[in-house]
Amino acid sequence: MTDRPLSHAIAEGDGISLVVLVSDAETARAAEANGAEAVAVVGDVAAVRDATTLPILCFWVSAGADGVRHADACVVRVSDADQVGAGESVELALWVDDEAQLEEVLERFDPELLLLNGTFESVLDLLADVPAGKLVIAELRETEEAFFEELERAGVDAVIVRDRELL
Repeated sequence: MTDRPLSHAIAEGDGISLVVLVSDAETARAAEANGAEAVAVVGDVAAVRDATTLPILCFWVSAGADGVRHADACVVRVSDADQVGAGESVELALWVDDEAQLEEVLERFDPELLLLNGTFESVLDLLADVPAGKLVIAELRETEEAFFEELERAGVDAVIVRDRELL
């Protein structure tokens, strides 16, 4: 675990934070060297943990309970939220695809971190219903650097990028 939770890493500083999607230690080291604020891991979370000092975001569906132990935050769908133990020392980022899910997430969990998944337009639409004070990570189906400024103005705190060349 890092000394700085994911929420602090993406909330502080100027501009929108880049969270680089990685699958191995080498890519995680490169992301850190290129200025990423955090890494999102699809793969062996423990191996990435040993390779970087950045906060690590894992995905419950691929990491499971073992991977969560090595992460700082975990993306989890509403249907799986109860499986992530209350005793786990990770931040939860609740995954939202549409307005109905957003409403359920806000009612049941009132999370600090939300991961809005979809197209550029659908993420902007969902943002209109996100209460002030929530930290928002966008995972876009298409990532273009031109989107970042508008996402930041709209209230997105971080974007998951698949291409470390965007750093």
